Amino acid sequence: MTNETFELSSDRDNRVYVAGPMTGIEDYNFPEFIKASEMLRSQGYEVMNPADHGVVEGAEWSDYLRHDIAKLSRCSKVFFLPGWSSSKGANLEMYIATSLGMEIYYLDDNHNVVTE
Repeated sequence: MTNETFELSSDRDNRVYVAGPMTGIEDYNFPEFIKASEMLRSQGYEVMNPADHGVVEGAEWSDYLRHDIAKLSRCSKVFFLPGWSSSKGANLEMYIATSLGMEIYYLDDNHNVVTE
């Protein structure tokens, strides 16, 4: 038996993930991820922002995705930035989020929650 930490749904209640396109976008779209994260934090959420790790020397796309999927799995909600549907990684995050029954929200260019 290990001493591994096991999270229950109540542990994830206030934790959210920001998803969106990065590859091929200037500055990897980090400014938009940061703005969305600041807005969500101001509303009291604990935010998992994949832009927080920045650019890691030697990391490949799959390295980032593995790291970020682990963060995603620790959340109860996902907020998708504009353009997410053109992103291979964000589409995978959408698949995982829907498969796990997470609450899904969409942000517009002004970071307002919108319906698709």
